[in-house]
Amino acid sequence: MRKIKHDLRLSETLSPFGVGAIVDVLGESLIAPDTSWWDRQTAPEITCDRLVAQLGGGILRQAPSHAGRAGTDTTSLLYFRFPAWRFCERCGRLSQLTGTNKGKYQNKCACNGALVPMRYVAVCEKGSHIQDVPWFMWTHRGNDEGITAENRLCRAVSELRFERSSKHGEGLASLRVVCGKCNRSRSLTELVGKSSLLRDGVRCAGKQPWEPKNTVVTPCDSLLRAVQRGATGNYIADRVSALDIPEEKPKSQEIIEKVRTHDLYQRLVDDNGGPRSEQIAGWIAEELGASSESVLAIALSSNSESEPQLLDLKDGEWAAFIKKIESGRDNTAGDFVVDGWQSSQFTTGPVELHQALTGVGQVRRVREVRALRGFRRHSPQSEFIRADLDKDPKHRPAYPSLELFGEGIFLQFNEDVIAEWEAHPAVRARAGILIERRNHTEWAHRLDVPEPRFIALHTLAHILVRRLAFASGYSSASLSERIYANSERADNTAGILIYTAAGDAQGTLGGLVRLGAPKQLFPLLIAALNDADVCSNDPVCIESDRQGSSQLNLSACHGCALVSETSCETSNRLLDRQLLLGGSEVPGLLEAVLPSIRRSTPTLS
Repeated sequence: MRKIKHDLRLSETLSPFGVGAIVDVLGESLIAPDTSWWDRQTAPEITCDRLVAQLGGGILRQAPSHAGRAGTDTTSLLYFRFPAWRFCERCGRLSQLTGTNKGKYQNKCACNGALVPMRYVAVCEKGSHIQDVPWFMWTHRGNDEGITAENRLCRAVSELRFERSSKHGEGLASLRVVCGKCNRSRSLTELVGKSSLLRDGVRCAGKQPWEPKNTVVTPCDSLLRAVQRGATGNYIADRVSALDIPEEKPKSQEIIEKVRTHDLYQRLVDDNGGPRSEQIAGWIAEELGASSESVLAIALSSNSESEPQLLDLKDGEWAAFIKKIESGRDNTAGDFVVDGWQSSQFTTGPVELHQALTGVGQVRRVREVRALRGFRRHSPQSEFIRADLDKDPKHRPAYPSLELFGEGIFLQFNEDVIAEWEAHPAVRARAGILIERRNHTEWAHRLDVPEPRFIALHTLAHILVRRLAFASGYSSASLSERIYANSERADNTAGILIYTAAGDAQGTLGGLVRLGAPKQLFPLLIAALNDADVCSNDPVCIESDRQGSSQLNLSACHGCALVSETSCETSNRLLDRQLLLGGSEVPGLLEAVLPSIRRSTPTLS
């Protein structure tokens, strides 16, 4: 074991240097083991009940950190060398051994040349396992006529060399592994085919490189493929985050509780849909400000004592934001401070924008907790590998986590306006294109359902992030989105949160939240809409309905709507400018805003 002094940001312990990831540090290629290898005395616990519940139990742990320069006693993370096979830059010798000099490990060959990790590793297609290419075995296998009995019986592991020579061709053909004992030689072009390793008898070991050799594993019959060590598909992280917000009860739940505690509720239940039910329901509804139909539905429910469950983390967040907006100025303390503005307080901006928005929130302080659930390799359909591989049933799984403090801007949209827009047949047909593609893409079920409101608000969030990058002082990669857009909840949601958070400090600098007041925000919204109205790739972009990964974008590209993938909840998918700004025969959610502004301000372009 050798200690390497290399500082990481706390955020990098989740991505890109999280559990299961291959990282290059100071000439070494390393892989991060699961959290069962962490020293739990030095990895502090993070509390976030909402996130732990979403993960199904366990414990959240932050990687050990330190201030100042690293020393011999500094707490650290454990990484394993991977791949084990390396070659010497000077003599080309292939080796799995680590040399020592006066008892200290060193990454040098006997000829004093630096040892460099081999470029290729083996990944199985379905099991998310990864392992070294067995270079000695692979070199002495093959179906070509030139192989001899001497090649098959050779055991001279120390004679293996990695050579580059243009006399055999260019590219991979110029890279060869050669045995100096039996003169067996193979080009890397024979390695990268889909079934190349299978033909050479190389099978998946069914485990991760850091797991001990005596680990009991389930046999894996998946096909192994040789891929470059730094390929993107070698590590597909599965992260989840939650805002540390005191969950509020949705309005629908509050109404249910008020109805059930009303003095006349028992009489309504006893009547059980009889002749007086409608009259009693009308009395209750008039007093509570609800509809008589909803009161009757509550009373006649066969499961009247059960409470609707929060479908995911966002439901409680949405209710909390709405309560803050209705409360106005927030004089509370803590990790969730939001100043609310309702539509009646808007004094600037066009009427069309006032009609679409119900409220605006200046999120002065918010705490976000992120956790790494695990990862996959090769493809999103591969087997999921947990971040903690400890198989002890008494062991509580630990998830690498990070807490961040930041600020943001919250926008609440008018449900009546959105519902009326969504009812338009052309709008439903346009969104139906993405809904169908999502349903027919194996991995896309993890994405939100792209109903019209989600696509339009998601696109608005992207163009607003691009505009805020000019005005807030933060880069677009520092800003993140959270989309609240679902029409199948008991309380329909229609809003967006743009926020920034820092994990290495106790907060941010206020450059974003100061733009959240309507007086500053509305001009930014108009400028963002104006930016997206014309794309440098138009008319191709605006007329397109097949863009992006798996064609899950319509009229959206890098020239108009895409942002950093780390800023987007769906990795730059489910976007369409037409559903936001209109196009051809499709009415946009905010298509009336720009024409109104241009009529009053002809110089806007």
